Amino acid sequence: MLITGFQKSTLLDYPGKVACLIFTYGCNLRCEYCHNPELVIHPCKRSSIVKEEQILSFLKERKNLLDAVVITGGEPTIQPDLIPFIQKIKDTGYLVKLDTNGTNSKIVKKLLTLNIVDYWAMDIKYEKELYIQNLKEEIKYKEIIKSIKLIMERALDYEFRTTYVKGIHSIESARGIGELINGSKRYYIQNFRPGKTINPSLNFSNSFTEKELGRIKRVMKEYVKDVQIR
Repeated sequence: MLITGFQKSTLLDYPGKVACLIFTYGCNLRCEYCHNPELVIHPCKRSSIVKEEQILSFLKERKNLLDAVVITGGEPTIQPDLIPFIQKIKDTGYLVKLDTNGTNSKIVKKLLTLNIVDYWAMDIKYEKELYIQNLKEEIKYKEIIKSIKLIMERALDYEFRTTYVKGIHSIESARGIGELINGSKRYYIQNFRPGKTINPSLNFSNSFTEKELGRIKRVMKEYVKDVQIR
């Protein structure tokens, strides 16, 4: 596992659980609003790599203080040893939450078959038309649809979520996204917040107002039972 970030405690990333947070290096997408450019477009620094053994040792020491491990990125499913690493975490007795962009449905299916991920969070980046425009040639749109269906049908627990960026998304984007995840369990609307991003020109003008977010929520409620603004 190529791990280049490790947060020892978080109350925000696994609903209702105290967790630690692992950041894997590298991503197969280049979303311009990504807040982790150091994991995506900058070279991996050897000095920043966190060894698996260090994390597993930490987990054993914190057995009675932590409930779960959250694996995020970058995109964790491009890591060739993700599955054995998750199995090692499960063997220590922790819950596992996995964040994914859904571009690797084969790995999603394998993890669901092994039943070693307790909570899934899949980012729904765009409606269909924008997905097709923004995916690189080697990533097929059908991978997104396969991952959505697999998670909806087989995950123990899950959420879908979208970061809305004005200028990339519109309020009507919610309708297209709703059609992709129609009938799903839970959906979070995340407003774009300026900061460190792949595209440094993004700023406060790319955030939606509370009123606009409310309109997005009303649209999504037509498709998903539990919709929240995060």
